[in-house]
Amino acid sequence: MHGGRITYAVLILISVVSLFPLVWTAIAASRTNTRLAETPPPFWFGGNLFKNMEIAWTDANMGMALLNTTIVAGSIAAGTVVFSTLAGFAFAKLRFRLKNVLLLLVIGTMMVPPQLSVVPLYMLIAKLEWTDQLQAVILPTFVSAFGVFFMRQYLLQALPTELIEAARVDGASSLRVIWHVVFPAARPAMAVLGMLTFVQAWNDFFWPIIALTQAGNPTVQVALTGLGQGHIPDQSVIMAGALLGTLPLLLAFVLFGKQIVGGIMQGAVKG
Repeated sequence: MHGGRITYAVLILISVVSLFPLVWTAIAASRTNTRLAETPPPFWFGGNLFKNMEIAWTDANMGMALLNTTIVAGSIAAGTVVFSTLAGFAFAKLRFRLKNVLLLLVIGTMMVPPQLSVVPLYMLIAKLEWTDQLQAVILPTFVSAFGVFFMRQYLLQALPTELIEAARVDGASSLRVIWHVVFPAARPAMAVLGMLTFVQAWNDFFWPIIALTQAGNPTVQVALTGLGQGHIPDQSVIMAGALLGTLPLLLAFVLFGKQIVGGIMQGAVKG
C-alpha cells in the first residue's frame, strides 16, 4: 500500500500543527519581552535563547526542579505500572468473590473529580508532616484506576488462561507466574502505560502547586510559577523555562521512541 498526494498533504498539515506550539515556544524564548509585545510578533529565532535559559535556570532553580520532577514522575510511573499490572491480572484472570463489584468501584473512582479530594488529602499530608516533600506528590498517585482498567482489558486478550494453568501444573508459585508469565505478556501494555503516566506526572500542576512550594522543593511546573514575575511578566524568560522543562521529555522520546512505538505495535498485533 502506498500513500497518495492527499495522504502526504494531510500528514504534513498534521505535523505542522502539532509542532507549531513547540517551535513558537523556542522562538519566543529566543527573543526579548519587548519584541514579543510588538505587532506582528516574530516568526523566526532571535539571539537571546541561551541568555533567557540561563535566567530561567537561575531564577526558578531549574536544576533541583528537573531532578525532583524526574524522581516524582519516574516513581509514579514505576508504581502505576507494577501495581496496575498486578491488579489488572487479578481482575482479568483470577477468581474471587465480589470481583465485578470491586472492579466497578475502581472504575467508579475515575468519575470523581480530583478537586473533591484536595482538602482531606492536604489535611492528611499536613498531619503526616509531608508538606513540601516529594512523597506528598508521589504516594497519592502511585496507582491509578485507569491503569488498572487498561491492564485488565489488555491481559484479557493477550494472556491465555491455558498458559497460566500450564505454569501452575509445572509447580510455579503465584510470584513465579507473575514474574515469568504475566509480566512478559504484559510488557507492551506496560510500556505504553508507563509512557502515558510519566508524561502526565511530569506535566501535573494542580496537586504539586498545593503540596509543594517554589522556594523549597519544587517540581518543574511549580518552579515555572516563579518565573517572569513583576509588573510586566517577562514572557521570553517564561517561555525559556517552559522549553527547559520540555527538553527532557523530548530527549526521552528520541532515546526510547522506537521501543515505545514497538510496544504499541506489538500490543496492537496481539490484540
